[in-house]
Amino acid sequence: MWENELFDERVVRIEKPTSHFTLLRALNGYFLGASEDGIGTFDHVDDKAIWDKVDGANAYRHVVSSLVLDAEMSGEGCILRQDSIALAGDGSLSGEGAIFVPKHGPAELPSVYLTRFQENGWVAVPSILDAETIEELERASCTGRWDSETYDRSKLALTESAAVARAAAEPVTLWLIRQYMGTHEIRLGHSPSFAVLEKDDGQRDVQGWHSDYPYLWGIAGRNGSTNGNWIRTHQVAELVMGVQRNLCVSEFRKENGATAFKLGTHTRGEGPPDEWGTGVIYREKGYRAKHGLPYNGPEADVLEAPAGTYIIYDSRLWHRAGVNRTDKKRAAMLQAVIPMYIMPFMDTSEPYKKFINSPLVNELTELEQQEFQSIMLNKIVGPRGHFAITVDDELTELVQQPAGY
Repeated sequence: MWENELFDERVVRIEKPTSHFTLLRALNGYFLGASEDGIGTFDHVDDKAIWDKVDGANAYRHVVSSLVLDAEMSGEGCILRQDSIALAGDGSLSGEGAIFVPKHGPAELPSVYLTRFQENGWVAVPSILDAETIEELERASCTGRWDSETYDRSKLALTESAAVARAAAEPVTLWLIRQYMGTHEIRLGHSPSFAVLEKDDGQRDVQGWHSDYPYLWGIAGRNGSTNGNWIRTHQVAELVMGVQRNLCVSEFRKENGATAFKLGTHTRGEGPPDEWGTGVIYREKGYRAKHGLPYNGPEADVLEAPAGTYIIYDSRLWHRAGVNRTDKKRAAMLQAVIPMYIMPFMDTSEPYKKFINSPLVNELTELEQQEFQSIMLNKIVGPRGHFAITVDDELTELVQQPAGY
């Protein structure tokens, strides 16, 4: 029973920010920013797209350059002016007076988060999603105010709420991952999915220590061995073939099953030891009931964070799901991110088609639709142009036949 377990992991607490910067978004979803070339709109969010509301005035100050734009409120948005000249939708000074919508931004500059990510192999971007989006994700995952409802694991998260795709298209963390991986061409290894952790009964099977896709250290691979590495252990820390991007839909706390890590292990080039209780060991049905929980002593770390926080980390980092000892369900939205040259863990084309054929797609901005397509579709470029790569049903049936057929 877990009442007799140590639960002595070190707690690393990410506090909820007291203030956030602002993103100024054009109606097509592009972000207003300022650079050496002047004001313009951009399809990504780095430091040049970060603004701050000026206290006591209807104005926004560009955080990096200190440029100030006056704002005239118009419905849910505003018309922005520089030296009395209104900005167009592309950020140019045309006098057209296009509408820009102030949106919830990060608490710190993206470059600050990137430095932490590169130095530590993980970073938390606290409360990066606004309260409305989080509430929608709670509804879709049957947590928070909807905790009494039963979560149906067979349902596709994408078709439950447009907030799933909108959260997946969150621009700050996408920029961080692209910078960390050294490529703009990133994909999701599987469709965004909810991990809903219910109250533990002291007997049910739990997740063992492992590294995430595409490494899968500590999880049985094709050869069925204990180590089971799909990608062999190596010491090339500069080559990043996977980043895990987990959204805290619920507040993450030690007692409700926040993820446990062994921070710093992304540079070791090897998976967790068997004595910690690896994923392949704990995959054996009933193993937890007989042997107790995987390692949960002081050499491990539990990251606590407020709802709406993205925790992104190098996929080589050892970790496991926590144990929920509360009466409320805990939810996360999981996304394995890979460069385009790595085969996805699961086919994302069918879930994507179901989403774009639903009315939910119309709730996204033009840029959100573009970004979501770019991370959901695996493409190849050849002399005849762009082609989507997907699963072939006939060939899938062939490879699923027993050997010798």
